[in-house]
Amino acid sequence: MNAFSGQIALVTGASRGIGAAVAEALAAQGAHVVLTGRDTKALEAVEQRIFDAGGSATIAPVDLADGDGIVRLANAVAERWKVLDILVHCAAILPELTPVKDIEQTAFSRALTTNVLATQALIARFDPLLKASTDPRFVYLTTSVATAPRAYWGAYAASKAAAEVVVDCYAQETRNIGKLRVAIVDPGATRTKMRAAAYPGEDPQSVKPAETVAKRIVALLGEQFASPHRERVNQS
Repeated sequence: MNAFSGQIALVTGASRGIGAAVAEALAAQGAHVVLTGRDTKALEAVEQRIFDAGGSATIAPVDLADGDGIVRLANAVAERWKVLDILVHCAAILPELTPVKDIEQTAFSRALTTNVLATQALIARFDPLLKASTDPRFVYLTTSVATAPRAYWGAYAASKAAAEVVVDCYAQETRNIGKLRVAIVDPGATRTKMRAAAYPGEDPQSVKPAETVAKRIVALLGEQFASPHRERVNQS
């Protein structure tokens, strides 16, 4: 039997990379997956792959920097399904890597909006739907630089560190008053478009594919982990 048959999953950043791989892996295990991202054509391609593999999905193009878009998304899910069993938040943007003194304010503001404010907005809007589930789970994808900052990564690291705190606090606030389980997962070095932008000289074959991370996340979603849970996905 498929592990997630009859369950509704929402995956952000589902147009490519880890988000797309997670969406396809969840659909393969029976979940109906709501695919969100900014690139409609890329979302349609993921949706088609899911259909071709015998799964089910719905695309919902959303720019997470648009707070009204998140409201509309939550309202649409609530109207159609009344519940959300799984939320996997993969979406993030990587500002230019630069010394802190040279961080461009507009790009930094967009990173904070997408990586931090949108994370809180997703929690706020989908909390009631998650709590309506009999087995709700929320997985947030982070990065090692959020807890181990490195030179030139200041803008991205700051935004992801702030988002981690938001998610961790949410987990602590909910762990004793319901069934919701929250996990913070660091995918580690993974073959993605974002990774290629950050490490343009790196051989992509030297790091693990997104499917390896997706496999671990889907396995974790089927486990009875304590909330908040933290882990890093290894290379193999």
